[in-house]
Amino acid sequence: MLIVVAIILVIAAIAIPNLMKARIAANQASAVSSLRTVVTSNTNYHTTFAGFSPSLLALGAPNPAVCIGAPPSPTQACLIDSVLANASTAATAKSGYFFTYNPVGALSPTGTVPDYTVNADASSPNVTGNMHYWVDQTGVIRSNNLAAASNADNPIN
Repeated sequence: MLIVVAIILVIAAIAIPNLMKARIAANQASAVSSLRTVVTSNTNYHTTFAGFSPSLLALGAPNPAVCIGAPPSPTQACLIDSVLANASTAATAKSGYFFTYNPVGALSPTGTVPDYTVNADASSPNVTGNMHYWVDQTGVIRSNNLAAASNADNPIN
């Protein structure tokens, strides 16, 4: 019986670190995908409202029921799901990452902004992810493994 327990412990010792690495890789892939979704949605938002969204929440809606049968508005465009729209803090992270949406420029009378940037950071560094990401309206996603990413970092491949 002790030999069986020892074998199970050895297998677990080998499998658990690999499982954690796979989970981190999946979370990072999800963060990059979410940034691409934000860029695409903001392009659609810009086409509809002649400017970019002033916030991540405005690209979606606080509650998915709001989007049923309602026309889009600059404050509730219903272009992204509510999970991503609300993922602005570590407590409300989507797949281990939270997103900081930064409007750039003055708010227009229609409620839009001329430019934006978005940072994606792990809600629990080295547990849910170990990379930081950044994107702006150009759609080029940049990464940094040490600190918050910016336009000075290298684009991802």
